[in-house]
Amino acid sequence: MWTSAEVRQRAHGDPDAVSFGDYHVAKDIGWALTGTPFDDAELEEFLEPWRPHRGRVQALVGLAGLHRPRRGARMAPRTHFPATVTRRT
Repeated sequence: MWTSAEVRQRAHGDPDAVSFGDYHVAKDIGWALTGTPFDDAELEEFLEPWRPHRGRVQALVGLAGLHRPRRGARMAPRTHFPATVTRRT
């Protein structure tokens, strides 16, 4: 379903194509609009009032940059840079 929705959104401009099955979409939309992450079934139920435009809701949330806070480890700052190597001939 995910691939079909992505193709229908981009190639055909389908305003109702939602990427169900994507790992982040349901969680990010749920968090952005209600403060709690959704699974696919909850997202489908939540988006029902917007039926002919559910894909546009997904697009607007994505374009607004709304997503769950990331919880991954941060990279350590670089404390050194590679030395330049000079060749001797």
